[in-house]
Amino acid sequence: MNGVLCIDKPEKMTSFDVIAKLRRITHTRKIGHTGTLDPMATGLLPVLFGTATKACDLLPESGKRYRAGFRLGLVSDTEDIWGTLEQTAGSFPDRETVEAALAAFRGEIMQVPPMYSALSVGGKRLYELAREGKTVERQPRPVTIETLTLLSYDRETGRGELDVRCSKGTYIRTLCADIGASLGTGAVMDALRRTEACGFTLGDALTLQAAEARMEAGTLEAAILPAEQLFLPDPALRLNPVQTRMFCNGVRLDLGRIPASAQLKCDTPWRVYGADGLFLGLGQGLPEKAELRLVKFFFERNG
Repeated sequence: MNGVLCIDKPEKMTSFDVIAKLRRITHTRKIGHTGTLDPMATGLLPVLFGTATKACDLLPESGKRYRAGFRLGLVSDTEDIWGTLEQTAGSFPDRETVEAALAAFRGEIMQVPPMYSALSVGGKRLYELAREGKTVERQPRPVTIETLTLLSYDRETGRGELDVRCSKGTYIRTLCADIGASLGTGAVMDALRRTEACGFTLGDALTLQAAEARMEAGTLEAAILPAEQLFLPDPALRLNPVQTRMFCNGVRLDLGRIPASAQLKCDTPWRVYGADGLFLGLGQGLPEKAELRLVKFFFERNG
């Protein structure tokens, strides 16, 4: 099996637990994923099979989308409901006030990574230091909040839900905590579900139970999406038969003989297709040498 299988990750499982489960289900060792989800989070986890695992270090900086639940009037050491909680307020603002507060968090903002995160400082994960009772200084980092919408809000309980589309590296629990701080009530995240990632949506996803049932029925491979879908934001090139053979042998191609080569940008990978329309891999233009070089193969060569 080669390609991408989108899984709807259940709560209380790590991304690595999902990989281990799929290895048992499919009897396949060559499996990876496109980015972790915390154990308490649910939702879309694109899983890479076979040759698609080569994409792990090449994925475009695509944004992600989440539905996040929050509760005002609480703070925690982890910025979510699963940490050590402290009550900070017993009354809550009206919906209009919460809506107005969101405006400051749209667009490019600076965000301080939480102590309970996998970032490394001095060779040690922040969450390891946090578990030792240590707090270290973290530098704010720019992240982009493309959309931020209040889906629901109950003033009596201070509980609400957000729809967030954001850049890679955004901490949603930190976003909830910062919104709560701006309202003067504090806030913690109490639910998180990823709905979009890597160009896929929850509509593309199977539960682990459904994946296992399809494997037993012999239909799981039909649910695996082609690796090229990971790179749809990148432009495409189609080669002629001679160029296809040369590219597959790792030979750099003359840009002057490739259609649309004048549009090649040296900082942008291109999806490269063979003469028969088969996705071969990624290439990159070298304008100073007037060549197209191979970046990564995504097809299986015979022999």
